[in-house]
Amino acid sequence: MPGETPQAAFWNGVARRYAAMPMRRPEAWERTLERVRAHLDPGARVLELGCGTGSTALRLAPHVAAYEATDDAGEMIAIARERLQADPIPGLAFHAARPGDGSLPPGPFDAILAFNLLHLLPDRAAALAEARAALAPGGLLITKTPCVGGAWRVLWPVVAVLRLFGKAPPLRFLRPARLEADITAAGFTILERADHPVRPPSRFVVARAP
Repeated sequence: MPGETPQAAFWNGVARRYAAMPMRRPEAWERTLERVRAHLDPGARVLELGCGTGSTALRLAPHVAAYEATDDAGEMIAIARERLQADPIPGLAFHAARPGDGSLPPGPFDAILAFNLLHLLPDRAAALAEARAALAPGGLLITKTPCVGGAWRVLWPVVAVLRLFGKAPPLRFLRPARLEADITAAGFTILERADHPVRPPSRFVVARAP
């Protein structure tokens, strides 16, 4: 994989501290896992983008046939592999890889997952196009994305200060409508939408490829 991106540099620097932090709003995460499992068949081959320390992959992988989990930050992947070694799950593998440079595992996949990722990507349209190309016909894109555009712009100065002191990664301020428009522009049909949590909104979207 080519050189470190600004996003990877941030997450590599905070990976161990991030892994040790308690999860914020675990009830929203559990709701997301519940809805994702409802859309995954036992025989599915799944690709996760931006898997972080592997928490979601470790929960979902036992419910499918094969699960390839990827992240741009090598330190995050190292932690995920440590967790997998401590509690092995057949069919689950972690890879240092990212959209856009040819490093992702080859498809086709029955589902591609991207949680807390799309607002961090420098080229969201290209990543969505790559996801569509990697899906089998009728495959699913399942995402959850913080959307703090619009009325939530009051948070922007706070995020700017956090970024100045290296406490937040580069990110885009999206509205839910903008996110969904990008997904449909990439050729997907949206099947389900919800917010987990509602305030500030983190938009959960299930979309089908042609």
